[in-house]
Amino acid sequence: MYKRILVPLDGSRFSEEIIPYAAGLAAVHDTDLTFLRVVNTASRKDEAAAYVEQLASAWNARSLCVLAPGDVAQAVLKESDHKPITLLAMTSRGHSGLAEALLGSVAQRVMRDAGGPVLMYHPNGRHDPGHLPVQVNHVMLALDGGTPSETMAGDAARFAQWINADLEVVSVIGSPTAAEIGEASTGEMTSLESSYVRSRAHQLGKQYGVEVNWDTLHGDPAKAITEHVGSRHDIILAMTTRRQDALEAAVLGSVTASCLRTAGVPVLMRLP
Repeated sequence: MYKRILVPLDGSRFSEEIIPYAAGLAAVHDTDLTFLRVVNTASRKDEAAAYVEQLASAWNARSLCVLAPGDVAQAVLKESDHKPITLLAMTSRGHSGLAEALLGSVAQRVMRDAGGPVLMYHPNGRHDPGHLPVQVNHVMLALDGGTPSETMAGDAARFAQWINADLEVVSVIGSPTAAEIGEASTGEMTSLESSYVRSRAHQLGKQYGVEVNWDTLHGDPAKAITEHVGSRHDIILAMTTRRQDALEAAVLGSVTASCLRTAGVPVLMRLP
């Protein structure tokens, strides 16, 4: 599916926390793994190049240091475009350690202009930089029955197929009203709730030839998804984010942004 995994770094421990996942994905098919460091002044290039070379050597990756006096996000996207079918894998915050909602975030601008899925991870500053590659065994696709979330379905299924993982399709159902409970038996309510997600899971499994599981969750979507992930680390979430400006989406608390902050695993995300 992807010919290269490109990991933008800024020299901070925060930006490095995506590396174990990127290395684990690259190991499945010996996919090219490249670490990218972008600097805006020539005086910093030698030091930055030495940093990324040393880190790349430790992870059996390629290193690339680019001088870009202008927009860092555009430099990242330009490098991504140099090699078709590149997966961008990056953290949602970097050197400053500030939240991804900050105006001017490189991650937000990359997400907005990438034109396809981007693998994002919210760092916590506690991960061991010597962590071994993470083998991802599950891709969890969150659907809500709407067209925006469905735009991620094919990407999630192909991603699971690419890394030989199973596809877990989930849908979060709000608490039923008293009228709904009165009109349907428990069995009927369960069947109604699960029919959509069960049907989509079977369709995706048949279309893409992946092993599928499905489940219906209940309650607040972000909380339910995060609790369903639990302590698992061998999983990637697959979700769409809102079409409006990414800063607005993060501030308003979209489900995808909330899951990115709280689930503790990477999120394969895209605009609908």
